[in-house]
Amino acid sequence: MDPTLPVLDVYASSVDITRQLCDIESVSGNERHIADAIETALQGLHHLEVTRDGDAIVARTTLGRAQRVVIAGHIDTVPLNNNLPTRFETIDGVDYLWGRGTADMKAGCGVQLKLAAELMNPTVDITWIWYDHEEVAEELNGLGRLARVHPELLSGDFAILGEPSNAAVEGGCNGNLRIEVRTSGVRAHSARSWVGHNAIHDVAPILATLAAYQPRSVEVEGLVYREGLNAVAITGGVAGNVIPDEAVVTVNYRFAPSRTAAEAIEHVRELFAEYELTVIDEAEGARPGLDAELAQQFLRAVGGEAKPKYGWTDVARFSALGIPAVNYGPGDPVKAHADDERVPLDQIVACEQGLRAWLTGA
Repeated sequence: MDPTLPVLDVYASSVDITRQLCDIESVSGNERHIADAIETALQGLHHLEVTRDGDAIVARTTLGRAQRVVIAGHIDTVPLNNNLPTRFETIDGVDYLWGRGTADMKAGCGVQLKLAAELMNPTVDITWIWYDHEEVAEELNGLGRLARVHPELLSGDFAILGEPSNAAVEGGCNGNLRIEVRTSGVRAHSARSWVGHNAIHDVAPILATLAAYQPRSVEVEGLVYREGLNAVAITGGVAGNVIPDEAVVTVNYRFAPSRTAAEAIEHVRELFAEYELTVIDEAEGARPGLDAELAQQFLRAVGGEAKPKYGWTDVARFSALGIPAVNYGPGDPVKAHADDERVPLDQIVACEQGLRAWLTGA
């Protein structure tokens, strides 16, 4: 064994496994060491069939059960900002694990790793997936790569993504769209501005439309999704003495899963019909997926009421494959990517207990 390879104790508590995972730095693009550690920890477990694709690890039971569940989590994080190594802290009587990746989403991965090691006789066959490059460009996403290269490994009747959801079930997700709205003008010397046409001045109506926009709240299969349409960037200008001939407002539209990406694009085109528009990113949303019998069993086992997922997550990839999927993991999404990222210890334990009860029929 490589003496430099981090060692994971998959029989430790889910809290301790989470800490072990978090203390292996794995900013997107640097997942090899954590993937090596996970693969090594699983290879000695005879009830799992382990496959590696790049820095994605897939571990499957093959018990011949009537149904298969896919449970996945990403192992990469956003860049560090003096928030490793991890530490325990208590705030207002709540015990936390603090540090990069604790909420997004190595706590979910830790729970999954412990259960993968211990559950030798679950009531369903399980495909466990720990994948890379979730926090960066879509084309690099490890789950997307698996869907393209090894779609058979994603096959299942129901899927759970361990994204932070405060240990509650969040169904589906909003879609995500980014569009550039462009204005055009004529360059001129700013001392003789009347000779030109100022493209930056022309963005004022665009910003006014966005400021006045009333986003929808849309009920989809019993869950109410909140939409949002916002300017997230604005660029323009040539030099301090030149009237600009172009300005661009980047608009982000988070749309309810009742709309397709094509319908979302058309909606934005209607709002800005007189402008040049360029779609730079689009991702379909995912419907809640809670009408499946497995999903209903899962809800009953973990307790509580399902909520909508406002952000986009990889549940949409499962939805695109026709697999109903939900988000369920420890951590507050508000703390994802934050410099003070942290996860309540009781949520880690709650997610482990909820998944264990459901997967064993306890």
